[in-house]
Amino acid sequence: MTGPVTRQPPILPGNAPLVFRGSGLTHVGRVRESNEDAILTDPDGALWAVVDGMGGYGHGDMAADIVIDRIASLADDALPAPGLRMLIEEANRLILARSAERGIAQMGATVVAAMIQNGVATIAWVGDCRAYLWRAGQLRQLTSDHSVVQELVDKGLLRADQREDHPQRHVVTRAVGIEPQIQIDTMSVQMMLRDRLVLCSDGLTACVSDAEIAAIMTRPADPRSSCRALALRALENGAPDNVSVVAIFAQEAD
Repeated sequence: MTGPVTRQPPILPGNAPLVFRGSGLTHVGRVRESNEDAILTDPDGALWAVVDGMGGYGHGDMAADIVIDRIASLADDALPAPGLRMLIEEANRLILARSAERGIAQMGATVVAAMIQNGVATIAWVGDCRAYLWRAGQLRQLTSDHSVVQELVDKGLLRADQREDHPQRHVVTRAVGIEPQIQIDTMSVQMMLRDRLVLCSDGLTACVSDAEIAAIMTRPADPRSSCRALALRALENGAPDNVSVVAIFAQEAD
């Protein structure tokens, strides 16, 4: 398992009532020859992301790296939702420019990012990377996939439990670096003591059910071992795609 890209923010004055400890990992999986996912972790801080590159032939990982680099530049005192949207929009322009310069037909990425500020987690996403909140034994999906299958579910044409068997389950309707204009969704949630936040690529959710994710997150563990347990379950279930996961725990300040 490869290590994450890590961003270390400056220490800010004052003590928050909660601290947020996290970890992440990304794995090539059992079928793919290369890993086009990328993650951003901030073990004692505020900013986290999972990016799933698309394009193959080294282009997907290039797109993913561009998205990670831009998100990592977010200032610690930035307004989370506008800041994340602005930097993902910048990444969109940079990927399109890089594609044009190199004559690449298409490369892009899906992304989910979280910034935790004053105890509030702000999530921004494009595509089918997901964010989940585990609280008091219950798992809730915070994001809604930008995908053909999700649109069918929303319209009542497909049951949610049928999505992983649908032939278009991997077709996304939004991605970074594909069109000049990009629509980015955001949402916020007040974090509570012992909450656990999970960010992941579709390589995890395609082969680990929400029930399995909930069961693993319910175990007494630290963020690193939770990430490892989730990735190992994906590998046990075949892991046909790259698998990436970040876990952040809300804990009492020391």
